Amino acid sequence: MQEYIRKRVLDIGTFIMESTATVRQTADEFGVSKSTVHKDVTERLPLINERMAMEVKHVLENNKAERHIRGGEATRRKYQDN
Repeated sequence: MQEYIRKRVLDIGTFIMESTATVRQTADEFGVSKSTVHKDVTERLPLINERMAMEVKHVLENNKAERHIRGGEATRRKYQDN
């Protein structure tokens, strides 16, 4: 694995753990695609740092469980002003 990819993977993992950011927010922050973030945290991170990979996985699973709430909240805000 190239060094810049290794550094990006660790930076992304740290960012997600510290901010509990979603994959989309992380992709925007690092200027990469959602697919790249997903590949970094599911395939590359476990090879580099298994403990961090488990913590990131927990954060992303929690985000996934809550996404229907965020979607409903966005819809409520959209129609609240009308």
